[in-house]
Amino acid sequence: MTLPISLRFRIFALLFLASCCFTPLTFATPEEEAQLESLNKIDQQLELQRDWAKYRWEKAQNECYTHYWVSYCLSGARSDYRKAIDPISTQQIALHTEQRKIRESLKDQKDAEKIANRASPEKAAERAENKQKYEQKQKDAAQRAADLEQRRKDAPKRSQENKAGTQLD
Repeated sequence: MTLPISLRFRIFALLFLASCCFTPLTFATPEEEAQLESLNKIDQQLELQRDWAKYRWEKAQNECYTHYWVSYCLSGARSDYRKAIDPISTQQIALHTEQRKIRESLKDQKDAEKIANRASPEKAAERAENKQKYEQKQKDAAQRAADLEQRRKDAPKRSQENKAGTQLD
C-alpha cells in the first residue's frame, strides 16, 4: 500500500522545509512547535497505515492455512506485507529524524531558559533566602529535638515531684 499523493507531498514538503530552516544557532519557536505537532499528526497517519497493513497480513496468514500450499501462501502474504510496509518505514524514518531535531531544539531552548533563570540575580537572591530558611529550620528542629530529649531525661524527676505534690493525707 502506498500513501496518497497529497499526503506524500505534505510529508516531503514538511521534511524539506524543516531541513532547510534548521541551523544549530536557532532557537525553538512557536512555528517549530506547530511543525512538530503537524509531524506528529503525520506520524499517527503512518502508524495507522502500518496497523492496517499488519491487520491485512494477519488476515492473509489465517486464510493461508485453508490452502493446500501453506508455505507458498505465507511467503506471498509476507511479501505483500513487506511491499506495503517498506515505503511507510522509509517515510517514518525521515519523519522521526525531523521530529528528533525539533525536539532537540525545543529542549535546548528550555535548557537555555533554565540556565538564564538560574543566573538571574533575583533567582540567586531567592536561592540564598531559601538556603537561610532551610538552615534556620534545621536549627529549630535540632533545638526541638534537644528540648524533647531534655524533657525525657527530666521525666522521672517531674514524675516524682508530681507524686510528692499530689499525695493526699
